[in-house]
Amino acid sequence: MSTAAVTAVTARRAPAIALDRVARTYPGGVRALDDVSLTVGHGTFLAVMGPSGSGKSTLMHCAAGLDSPTSGSVRIDGQEISGLDETRRTELRRERVGFVFQAYNLIPSLSVEDNITLPLRLAGRRPDRAWLRTLTERVGLADRLAHRPAELSGGQQQRAAVVRALAARPAVVFADEPTGALDLRSAHQVLDLLRGLVDDLGQTVVMVTHDPAAAARAHRALVMADGRVVDALERPTAPELAERLVALGER
Repeated sequence: MSTAAVTAVTARRAPAIALDRVARTYPGGVRALDDVSLTVGHGTFLAVMGPSGSGKSTLMHCAAGLDSPTSGSVRIDGQEISGLDETRRTELRRERVGFVFQAYNLIPSLSVEDNITLPLRLAGRRPDRAWLRTLTERVGLADRLAHRPAELSGGQQQRAAVVRALAARPAVVFADEPTGALDLRSAHQVLDLLRGLVDDLGQTVVMVTHDPAAAARAHRALVMADGRVVDALERPTAPELAERLVALGER
């Protein structure tokens, strides 16, 4: 599908993620999110940055349905999730959300192919072999599917984790420090992959990172502090983001 066709299709859909005045308060009165509103359209690569304790991880957990907000509304692909019980939230995550973490979370005893398809099989779904072939060829793992994770480099393992996250064709992929455990070359490859999936396939990616260079690969970057979004940069650059983070640390 051409880039123009992808844009036309995604423009007709509800946003991939929509948060309306979301707050999250933990026991003891700690307010991790404070009245955050955010819309992420399909086919968007969004980076979320901020100092430790700024609320960026809590934002991801609430937006992905891993945690429930204290107040406010969260929608994934048009589906309100704020009032769902844990069973229904789990089902929705399986259907519409993919995850990539700093730790690859691959099962050592399984082949790469079995690791990729495991979530689908646990959900009782048959893998789309044509889709998986497209993905594994794109990430350069088509000839590594029979290998075990220990036989792959760190970058290859993370690419396998990306394919696993995309296997169910989710509305959005949340990437939590996806390059944190990689060397510079492998990190660049994974970031190139994520950006390409957004630009070429219309995938939506929300990435939490502390690295300004990684965040600069996104279309848009949010900077958080004290549970709020304090800045939003379109087409961010690494120097801009680094300067903003330094300024927050000096407050």
